[in-house]
Amino acid sequence: MRKVEFVRQEPKKRKLPDPSLALDMPILFFFENQQLLLWLVEFQEDKAKFSIYKLLRYTTDLMEAHPHALVIPIVLFTDRTKWRKDVLRKLETRLNDRLFLHFEYMFFKLFDFNARDYYNINNPVVKILLPKMNYKKDERIEVIRQAYSGLFQLASRMLFDKYVDFIDVYAEVSEQEQENLYHEIIQHKETAMLAQYIRDKGMQQGMQQGMQQGMQQGMQQGIIQNTKENIIEALELRFGKISSEIIDKINQINDPAKLKELHKKAIQIKEIDSFGFIC
Repeated sequence: MRKVEFVRQEPKKRKLPDPSLALDMPILFFFENQQLLLWLVEFQEDKAKFSIYKLLRYTTDLMEAHPHALVIPIVLFTDRTKWRKDVLRKLETRLNDRLFLHFEYMFFKLFDFNARDYYNINNPVVKILLPKMNYKKDERIEVIRQAYSGLFQLASRMLFDKYVDFIDVYAEVSEQEQENLYHEIIQHKETAMLAQYIRDKGMQQGMQQGMQQGMQQGMQQGIIQNTKENIIEALELRFGKISSEIIDKINQINDPAKLKELHKKAIQIKEIDSFGFIC
């Protein structure tokens, strides 16, 4: 493989009034023999909101934009509940012996996979998704640690900073768990570089102050501002340039709990137009 490229996560609109169609993770692979493979990875938290018809439109848009690539649609269902009803997995239109349309996608329900079985899989997407797989309650901290350390080893520092938040959102990591995770990371020799990276970014000091005397006001403001920047970055990563109106709404919020919830929404929403109403 020669190069991996993350494609912009918004296909073109057919008409101006059409709502934006957001993709979760289109990944373009370039190989030495010039072959292209485009993985369209769609994350679906609520299966009731999944539409195979929207996925078909996403897929054909990418096929039009990348006519020389082999486009493979994949849907990762991330909810951790038992299903009573399955989702539609293929579309087909035929008349007599003539087939006019056949569309299907690769289906994965992450809760059907045991996280422990994927600790040694060297794929950054797998590391991000570990907390959505199946594991025992007492394995939770280790699963999240494996996700952190695995992503750190496989991604550049810039990409690690961008995608580590996805782990926090998918795992719903609490402040207490973050403290426990930090101490777990320190104790493992194979994550020594990650521990040093955390020290360099000042996380150790912040956690110690949180356990002993609480965050100082200046650090709290720093966390608030950092969260705002992460919200804006997550939105622009998924939808491209966002409006100044939405940025102004985000900057006017100073409630850490509200900002944390907005950051989660920024990663999960399907349409940028709905975000302004959430603020």
